[in-house]
Amino acid sequence: MKNDYFEELFKTITLRQKSKNKNSYTKKLLNQGPKIISQKVGEESAELIIDYLKGTKKRTVEEAVDLIYHVFVLLRSKKITFKDIEKEINKRKNVRRK
Repeated sequence: MKNDYFEELFKTITLRQKSKNKNSYTKKLLNQGPKIISQKVGEESAELIIDYLKGTKKRTVEEAVDLIYHVFVLLRSKKITFKDIEKEINKRKNVRRK
């Protein structure tokens, strides 16, 4: 059985964007726009690198998940779908890199 955690996360982000829930962090972030979303991706990326170099395995996993979430929010804000991502991954599967 295939686990579709990434697809499920992407769907959740999409649902939260359309939600009327004013307390949704995802909705607030998407409403703040590209500059704030980009800053969050940068912050989470830096935190992941710091924990990778100096932190524990547990903290590295936590920061990686934070980064993945924020990258998905960034993609969603650009109207990129999960299918778009899958299509690009599939295109690259059999490409040999030098």
